[in-house]
Amino acid sequence: MAIKYSILDLATIIKGDDIHTTFQKSVKSAQNAEKLGFTRYWFSEHHNFPNVASAATAILIAHVAGKTETIRVGSGGIMLPNHSTLSVAEQFGTLDALFPGRIDLGLGRAPGTDMLTASALRGNNFTPNYNFEFHIKELQKYMSAKNADSKVRAIPGEGADVPLFILGSSTDSAFLAAKLGLPYAFAAHFAPSQLDVALEIYRSRFQPSEFLDEPYVLVCVNIIAGDSVEEAQYLSTSHFQAFVSILTDQRQPLLPPEETDLEHISDEVALHLNRMAAKTFVGDRETLTEKLTRFAKDYKPDEIIVSGNIYDFDAKQKSYEITADIIKSL
Repeated sequence: MAIKYSILDLATIIKGDDIHTTFQKSVKSAQNAEKLGFTRYWFSEHHNFPNVASAATAILIAHVAGKTETIRVGSGGIMLPNHSTLSVAEQFGTLDALFPGRIDLGLGRAPGTDMLTASALRGNNFTPNYNFEFHIKELQKYMSAKNADSKVRAIPGEGADVPLFILGSSTDSAFLAAKLGLPYAFAAHFAPSQLDVALEIYRSRFQPSEFLDEPYVLVCVNIIAGDSVEEAQYLSTSHFQAFVSILTDQRQPLLPPEETDLEHISDEVALHLNRMAAKTFVGDRETLTEKLTRFAKDYKPDEIIVSGNIYDFDAKQKSYEITADIIKSL
């Protein structure tokens, strides 16, 4: 079966853009992705990041879904500990009612921010011992048509056609996704070290459910494509500089390639950068075809989610076009 291909958009703010412009670019990008045959367009929940504008994820999903026609739009993901399960059921039930059959709900257990900000988000509900499985099941209850006789109901939300995905970057989420019989999306675009073992755990321990008969694996990787290897490498410097900014806690808008400085990073930062970038693929059509063919053979994903920071908007759309052509041929 052909590998599906999708996009993860962080609504990254580039140098020189305001947030309004950032959202306009996300809309144009989703519209282009729809034309290129991408299956879904996901936004991730982040807070207190000066360079990421996807904090109000459900609102952004609604905006983009309203500006597109067929592509699935969803979260990659909603950080469930930051919300009550009832409110998530209501929000995504509302989205499903507005855009039937087009909404996805990816769920993560991380805060999507620092712990001080997480505490501010959660208020009196803050706890270091969050039971992810319990709250997923609670969310499923609210979104089930069988909850109609309950004293607490999600309206909208009850009976909504919104598939759930478990997101993760470690083995914990692999065990859980397998146990619950849900599709599993691994964040190899920033934490690739446990990809092999996590997928082995998920596939070997998967228990069929009412939602899924067999394992379904989505892997998010960074892909930066250009018409030449040299162009792709030039474009990728913005992406790697963004990684360095994370590692050195110097958050800033995405820089253009000519303003990056990757030659003067410390050996320690370089080591961590190489680890983070292990599943970052950079090159021209020929080079990436070889790399992605090997990746598909090694990991056998049902779907590849494409991430990657490119400063120039037109170059980013060209990268998506090249990537779509390659994955369609795998």
